Order: sequence, then C-alpha cells, then structure tokens
Amino acid sequence: MRYLPLTPEDRAAMLKAVGAASIDDLFVDVPEEARLAGPIEGLPRHMPEMLVERELRRLAGRNMAAADHPFFLGAGAYRHHVPASVDHLIQRGEFLTSYTPYQPEIAQGTLQYLFEFQTQVARLFAMEVANASMYDGSTAMTEAIFMARRVTRRAKTLVSAGVHPHYVRAARTLARFTGDQLVTGAPEPARQPPGDDLAALLEGIDSETSAVVVQYPDVFGHIADLSELAAAAHAKGALLIVVVTEVVALGAIRAPGEMGADIVVGEGQSLGVGLQFGGPHLGLFAAREKHVRQMPGRLTGETVDAEGRRGFVLTLSTREQHIRREKATSNICTNSGLMSLAFTIHLTLLGEKGLRHLAQLNHARACQTADRLAAIPGVELLTPCFFNEFAIRLPVPARAALRDMAGMGVLGGVAATRLWPEHPGLANVLLVAATECVAPSDIDALARALTETLATEYAGA
Repeated sequence: MRYLPLTPEDRAAMLKAVGAASIDDLFVDVPEEARLAGPIEGLPRHMPEMLVERELRRLAGRNMAAADHPFFLGAGAYRHHVPASVDHLIQRGEFLTSYTPYQPEIAQGTLQYLFEFQTQVARLFAMEVANASMYDGSTAMTEAIFMARRVTRRAKTLVSAGVHPHYVRAARTLARFTGDQLVTGAPEPARQPPGDDLAALLEGIDSETSAVVVQYPDVFGHIADLSELAAAAHAKGALLIVVVTEVVALGAIRAPGEMGADIVVGEGQSLGVGLQFGGPHLGLFAAREKHVRQMPGRLTGETVDAEGRRGFVLTLSTREQHIRREKATSNICTNSGLMSLAFTIHLTLLGEKGLRHLAQLNHARACQTADRLAAIPGVELLTPCFFNEFAIRLPVPARAALRDMAGMGVLGGVAATRLWPEHPGLANVLLVAATECVAPSDIDALARALTETLATEYAGA
C-alpha cells in the first residue's frame, strides 16, 4: 500500500483503543536525544511523486554500481554472473506468489524444488541431510551453535578468529537470550593470514566445549585442512561447525563433510542471488543424519501416496510454529523460498562440470590479481592458500587507499578495519576478491590505481 488513508476520526479511535492521548504519547520511550528536533535539513517537506522519483534517480546515480566499474569487493557477499534464465523462471507466477507450503497436497511444485535444493546443499557440503534454507549465513551459523548445545548439552563454543565478524556479532546478539558462551579469537596482524588460529583452537578444546566454529575459506580467504580439528573436537565430545560464505569454492576444494564436520552452514548468495544491496540472501544448513531431529528450519521429504505415486511432504515438522515455542528447535519458522529456488535453478544449469569450471575461473582470476598486486612495491600478500579472495598488507592505511582508488573509478576491496574497527593493527590490511566477473582489463585498472595511490600516499608522507 502506497498510502494509509486514515481520517482524524480513525486516528482518534485508534489512540483511544491503546490508551494514548496523542500520537506523541506513542514515542515516550524514545530518549529525547534520539528524537528529531525539527525537519531534516535539506529534505523538502513534500514534493509531487514525479519529482520525488526524479530526485531519487539523481541520488542513485551518485553510486558506483558493481557492474559499471572494476569490482573487487567480497568479505561475505560476492558478485557472480547470474544467468537471465534464473530471474525469468523465479518470476513465474507459480513461484513468485507462493509463500509457504502449509498444504502439501496443493504445493507439490514448491516442495519438489525445496527437496531438490536440500539434495544439492547436502551434496555440496558432503553431508547427509540439509534443511529447506535459512534467512542468511549469519543466522544459520547462530542456529548451528544453538543446535550443538542441544546435542551436547554444553554451552561453551569456540569461534575462530577467521570467522566473519558480522556473523560473530549476530551470534553474540542472540546468545544473550540462550545462555550460550562464545569464546572468540581476534585476528593477529603479524600472522599470515591474520585469522589462522587452528593451533589455539586445538589447544582450547576441553570437556566443556560444545562446538568449534571455523570458516572455510576463512574471512581472509585462507583454506585449511580441518581434519585434525574435527578429530580433536570429537575426542572431547564436541562438534565441528564449518561456515562457508563463498559456496562456489566447493567446486574446487574439499567439502567440509569429507573432513569430519558435524554441521555445515553457509551463505548461498553466490549462486543465483545477486548482491541486492545486502539482501535478501540465502542461508544454507546441513548436518549429520543422527542429529536431524535437532536441526532448525523445515525439511521437505519424499514419499509415495496411497496409489504409489511419488510425492513430497513437510517432514519432522514438530518445530517452530507447529508446536509449543519452548519445544521448538529454532525461531526460524519459514525459509528463503524464492532465493533457494534461484540457487537451485542456477546450480542445476551449471551441473557438476559447470560448477567446477566456474570455480576454476574464479581461482584463476584471483591468482592473476594476487600476482599483479604482490608485484607492486610495498604490497605484501598475507594469504598463502586461497580460492578467489585474499588479504594483502599495504604500506598505507587501506581505507585511504580505497577512497583514492574509488576516485579513479576502481572498487578495490574491503578494508579489514571496516570489519574490525576495534583492531587498529589491521589498518593496512585489505581484502580483495576476484570472481569470474573480473576481466583482465579490470585487473590492469586495479594495479594501475593502487600503484598510483601508493605513489601519492608515499609522496604525501
């Protein structure tokens, strides 16, 4: 609805119903310092709709769109090419208007693609069972931590310094209400890469540990063998939770399940889902079958009807809104349906061979980019083993360098202090991602821009 056509009488009746004398009474709990003292400076009180649209287009034109410039941003959200067929298919009325399959007998198409999505995720992660998706990667990781507590009946979780800090903050926010204790590490600038703390995690596992959480590849792009960590966790009765923020990587590197992971979660945005200003994105969740009854979210199962025909149902649905809240396995009561469909269509179009080829393209572009940047005087490569993202250390603050490069029309990466503002030791660290969307000319532009930026900064120093 574009307008709320309430009359003064309507408003008076509503205020009377809630026991408020005026609209201002509805905001008494907002601190005085957080309230606006008057109109927002520079914002007109009202404008015709046509002029509003024109002004918004003008403001939007000031942005640097990912598709219009050399683009090397990553850190959990990646620019990949999404085939036009994906967008065309998800906009079919059958998919676009359906919400949730409360009545399976008339939602067979929805349940079938969710079943196929689950199968794809389970195979990608080399796990035995996957759910029908979560809201995003951060909430999936948080729910995995809660699931581990239900399985182990312990409350302490070790979280690697290589896990995306936004994921950790989301988990901390929700853990305030569950009693989970998160023991988190901090990236160390002297390490290569700064988030590599597997030795500390191995030493920290004890009989009170519920789970160990690691990202793969980690937020600095590093790829590590997690087999030893999984064995150490299992020896103490703990679970290994693996977080994957770049799912395309699994076309080139070992799946977490092959290294002993108990729960694997991730962000599915890279397949079928655009950057979309940060959302909506898509959470992935898979686990060992023996823990399936503790999984959050919903699961779609395959069955046969009374006449022996193949059909699909919601299974293990004694969760969320279906039963008493205190018995539910999570507060995730639906799934990212349209995004999971986009993921499934894209991955189906690729197939196994296509996914492997896509992964090879990503790795090749990243290697080319890393080689060019490492050859620039003063630039140090910090990630020795990576897929399509890596960290470098500059001789100048990364944020200042990024602003200079943006002025030259190049989006050069993500400054580490944007993710860890509380760690000034990371001020010169820059995260760079290169996907199949990066052309050789983009790499040339990045190298030129960084070279010129460093020369300018050196001169200024």
